[in-house]
Amino acid sequence: MTSSTSTVPAEQPLRHGRPIAWLVAAAFFMENLDATVITTAVPAMAQSFGVVPVALSIGISAYLLALAVFIPVSGWVADRFGARQVFASAVLVFTLASVACGFAQSLPVFVAARIAQGIGGALMVPVGRLVVLRSTPKSSLVHAIATITWPGLAAPVLGPPLGGWIASHWSWHWIFFLNLPLGAVAMVLALRWIDGVPGQRRPFDWIGFAASGIGLATLMFGLDLLSHGSDIDWTLPAVLAMVGAAALAYALWHLKRTAHPLVDLSVMRIQTFRVPVLGGTLFRIAIGSAPFLLPLMFQLAFGFSMVSSGFLMLALFAGNLGMKPATGWVLRRWGFRGTLLGNGTLVAVGFAACALLTPTTPIPVMVAVMVFGGLCRSMQFSALNTLAFCDTSPAQASGATTLFSMCQQIGAGLGIAFGAIALGASERFTGHAGHPGVEDFRLAFGLMALLALLALVDAAWLPRDAGSRVSGHRQPRLAAAVQE
Repeated sequence: MTSSTSTVPAEQPLRHGRPIAWLVAAAFFMENLDATVITTAVPAMAQSFGVVPVALSIGISAYLLALAVFIPVSGWVADRFGARQVFASAVLVFTLASVACGFAQSLPVFVAARIAQGIGGALMVPVGRLVVLRSTPKSSLVHAIATITWPGLAAPVLGPPLGGWIASHWSWHWIFFLNLPLGAVAMVLALRWIDGVPGQRRPFDWIGFAASGIGLATLMFGLDLLSHGSDIDWTLPAVLAMVGAAALAYALWHLKRTAHPLVDLSVMRIQTFRVPVLGGTLFRIAIGSAPFLLPLMFQLAFGFSMVSSGFLMLALFAGNLGMKPATGWVLRRWGFRGTLLGNGTLVAVGFAACALLTPTTPIPVMVAVMVFGGLCRSMQFSALNTLAFCDTSPAQASGATTLFSMCQQIGAGLGIAFGAIALGASERFTGHAGHPGVEDFRLAFGLMALLALLALVDAAWLPRDAGSRVSGHRQPRLAAAVQE
């Protein structure tokens, strides 16, 4: 197979490297926030549109489906028109679509605006990551990736309570209007700070686009239906998931054989990229289940209010942010392999600690468990996201960011779905169908802990010096030899 990005000219490290990382992080936060922010505002929005609340689920699904379908196109578009132009245009599309969502007077108009939002977000995320990779030298990659990692962790936690607060104190329209000033500033700064020119033209892979789009859309839609748990017949989600898996299998077969693939799979030959994609996806599934299972456990099994549940989830968010300053030191001290194995074990311990919580557990202990879980999952995400791009060349950056973003999107959807499946299986085992109790959540978190441990198998095969030129980690013998 001919690499799809081998002809793309390598770009020199760009100016404004650190500000660009924060700019992209802000764009990521907007994109991730809008995936979940409307969940608690659904009743108010349904009343405004004159529909039943359950009908609003299509607004969430449409956004996620648009993301899934158009993420594979991002690499080709960035190469064809330039990362600067595409990122700024994606921010513009996302912002204008947000305004359209706020002004929508009917459900069909709202869904159309959400689709446009998803298209903008699908280009913002991978192209934004590509911009950061091209503007950051390898020696500073750990800090840059840590900066753009936290939005993906924080937004799903902050989205529901923030959306509920805005809908209660202002109106649901302001959930979307707030993106206008943020998007305007982001677009202006992107045009000022980001350099880049279009790469060499290559044919568009229509077959790869159709196969990957159908596969990702049907798979994500099936997973979204699974997140509703016992409220639906699981036959349709299962069929959609199988159709999606078959379409993605065909897409992989096609991408390996065509001369100009939509997504360059040759980067999978690099072990430091392959491990974060394969084993990392298992971790994202396990970690992605936490924002789904924890609020349910606090409210359904513990009887906490939405306010109390939101407070505890904020502790998880605090842990996410708290780890960021220590990320570089941890990787220098233990390296990528040691960090992934050691911290990955702590992630599983965190799930086990969640399983041991009860309604009578003191609140400070619950907060400590949430903070601990946030610290560990932030560290694991930062390590995986950085390791993936340690050894990729500038020519491979476009295809690598596209493929990595696709796997992230699938992992996020699978996290919610697997959380629902684990909880549903626990309910059937205990006979509490439709009324989950403490035991059901205990079993569900136990399953997630086992999944997190399974994800360590890939990392165990990494060399001890994997990614050392990025992490700055030195083996004891090598350090001694240097000193001599």
